[in-house]
Amino acid sequence: MITCFIRYRIDPAKKDEFAHYARNWGEAIPRCGADLIGYYAPHEGSSTLAYGVYNIESLAAYEAYRARLAADPLGQENYDFAQREKFLLREDRTFLKLASAPHGPRVAP
Repeated sequence: MITCFIRYRIDPAKKDEFAHYARNWGEAIPRCGADLIGYYAPHEGSSTLAYGVYNIESLAAYEAYRARLAADPLGQENYDFAQREKFLLREDRTFLKLASAPHGPRVAP
């Protein structure tokens, strides 16, 4: 299993457009075969950084998933929406493998 972290730099005046984009991926990504963890929009601190995170079996599975996503009607609509509204200024993907899990119970403060 690998995890894809997508770091977005967004136009801070278009946070609502990013939220719409994220909700659409919330439907399309699982339908096309990835395990969506979530999309995260700016809240405190930076007003331009946002993230998307999902798990996928392998890079080969990722390639097949991307093809399904590109053919998905909502996926196509979302790609077009992002191009039209221009709220994404930059998009970077990193694929990581889990190196550590929690080693004990969480202790409340």
